Amino acid sequence: MEYFKNKIALVTGGSSGIGLELARQLSQQGAHVWLVARRKEPLESALEAVTTEKISAEQRFGMSSANVSDADQASLVVQQVTQEIGLPDLVINSAGICEPGYITELDLKIFHQTMDVNFFGTVNIIKAVLPGMIQRKSGHIVNISSEGGYLAVFGYSAYSASKFAIMGFSDILRSEMKPHGIRVSIVCPQDVDTPQLAYETARQPVETQALAPFRSVMSARDAARTTLKSIARGKYFILPGFDSKLMYGLTNVLGTAFYPLFDIVHSILIRRKLSQLTQNKVR
Repeated sequence: MEYFKNKIALVTGGSSGIGLELARQLSQQGAHVWLVARRKEPLESALEAVTTEKISAEQRFGMSSANVSDADQASLVVQQVTQEIGLPDLVINSAGICEPGYITELDLKIFHQTMDVNFFGTVNIIKAVLPGMIQRKSGHIVNISSEGGYLAVFGYSAYSASKFAIMGFSDILRSEMKPHGIRVSIVCPQDVDTPQLAYETARQPVETQALAPFRSVMSARDAARTTLKSIARGKYFILPGFDSKLMYGLTNVLGTAFYPLFDIVHSILIRRKLSQLTQNKVR
């Protein structure tokens, strides 16, 4: 993990979840860390937690309270971190929101908000930091997608669409930035134990809840550790967690044959889930 020592890391969505854990572990590896999130109070608490993990008095830290879905605010974030501690060597785009539900019931504004934060928030930060990285001829951009970025999950139409968009954008970014000496990584973790997952689970449709027997949850600590090790090795496509590796392998090996197989299994699980709910109501 010497790769991160003395590097300047900009982490969006750094006040909680994977973003916060990545920032903590970067601090433990001797990086200078700048956090970005919308809400100031959680951001201040996160900054304190990250700072206490430092291994050297020379490490520098800071934060920006900003909404990265706003291009002007994203540009200001990059200006702030550059002026205070320097142009980032590493940018991790972890800011994201998720609102599960049936397509027919989700308000159209949910689709816009999700795309604005998850996709355009990523694009805005990257657009702001690229000129400096290109001029310097170095840098590493890491975009956090999801298992839902390559596998469409029932009830996650707004979220998966935004994460699929990040996947496509990252593929093109990797190709265009390679001649400039800038690395790109895309991370697709399985379910991770975060406040966001707790929020989602409480709002999932019954059909999504039925998939629980096929899903496991990994800790944010393990997800962050796997991600950082892969970043340090220069890997482009990062799959933290056994579930994510398995599902990615199945979808690629089976191709379109995956869908009818998945539909059969899913229908069986839904019937079982509905039967359990009916029994619970009777009791």
